[in-house]
Amino acid sequence: MPVHVVQGGESLWRIANVYGVSMETIVEVNGLPASDSIVPGLALYIPQRDVPIRHYLIQSGDTLWKLAQRFNTSPQIIFIANPGINLNRLNVGQRIRIPSPTKLNMTTLGFIVPYAPDSFLPMFADIAEYLTYAAIVAYSFTPEGNIRRELDDTAVLARSKQLNVSPLLCIRNYTNEQFNAELAGQVLGNPSLRSNLVRSMVAAVKGKGYDGVSIDFEFVPPARRNDFNTFLRDLKQALGELVLHVNVHSKTQDIPTNPIIGAYDYQIIGQIADIVAVMTMDYGYPSGPPNPVSPANWMEQVIRYAVSLVNPKKLQVAFPLYGYDWILPFKPENPTKALTVLGAQNQAIANGSPIQYNSTFEAPFYFYWKGTEQHIVWFEDIRSYMAKYELIDLYQLLGVTFWQLRFPFPQNWAYMERNFTIARK
Repeated sequence: MPVHVVQGGESLWRIANVYGVSMETIVEVNGLPASDSIVPGLALYIPQRDVPIRHYLIQSGDTLWKLAQRFNTSPQIIFIANPGINLNRLNVGQRIRIPSPTKLNMTTLGFIVPYAPDSFLPMFADIAEYLTYAAIVAYSFTPEGNIRRELDDTAVLARSKQLNVSPLLCIRNYTNEQFNAELAGQVLGNPSLRSNLVRSMVAAVKGKGYDGVSIDFEFVPPARRNDFNTFLRDLKQALGELVLHVNVHSKTQDIPTNPIIGAYDYQIIGQIADIVAVMTMDYGYPSGPPNPVSPANWMEQVIRYAVSLVNPKKLQVAFPLYGYDWILPFKPENPTKALTVLGAQNQAIANGSPIQYNSTFEAPFYFYWKGTEQHIVWFEDIRSYMAKYELIDLYQLLGVTFWQLRFPFPQNWAYMERNFTIARK
């Protein structure tokens, strides 16, 4: 098991000796502030040479021999990896673990908001090998249906091409630092404005040398559901061989009148788009009560619904690189602070706060005091990410998206290097 959960009284020196790795390696891979910076409950990723573990849902016709052949392993190794499971009588839908040198293939996308690109570009170079696409979040549009650049994408676009990460122009219905439902409704509902937006977007994509578009229209009015489908269909036709990547809100059932999820017709969007990315984030959100940002049990419910309507080989799900810090007792008017995953981890270390783990949600959390205020922080760690990656494998999805790449999470990139093969241009 490549994860060590720190127990009370342990030192990093002792942990390093148990696993035969250097303290410097553990500090670097886990983004620790110092070699003596650990707290009980902290999940440390320990790089090992173990064979990756694949996760598989038994299908009709599967046999142990066929699975061993498929995953380039042996029936004996599969037996050892699944104690307590009768592998001589496989049941459809049963989950098993398969140690295999055949790594999971994934198509990944990372969102980049190009604020202060000079500070981000060195980090980009370090993680580029784990990315298929970079969605550069620099564009919105006007009420007249004209694309509008809000941030300078020049440096990030050029570096993406140099690093062999396929760049997508990400466009949002975003004004005054928030998503604008009225803007989306106005443009999508007017055939002339809708056509103008398609022309404007395609001209920008081709003029700047992007490889396609990532659509992030949020809170689209439910009445514009069919218009949104028409827009996507027209856009894909105009893009031709260029990529159409569409982000949609998470849901576990279709409620066409719902103001958040109603406009997203998974089945139709899945037929039109090259890639559909479900935004499996913000289950716990800033103005709501404390909850995990992306609990694995909820993510699985969303995935089950999505794969019933969309080819899983077109589906990505979203992994957050952040967490939230709430004041207790919860009051909607109290400010909720966003933290990077690494920032949340290291805040727990700085405060000496033991980290707890909810095995139902597959998510870490901790409490701390700031003066007379008690806080709770829900965030992500390598354990919660591993639980999510397991779902990608089980449901044979295309891959994942990351919001957003300037938020550091060294554990994840180290884990990806060992366990996955990432599709590249």
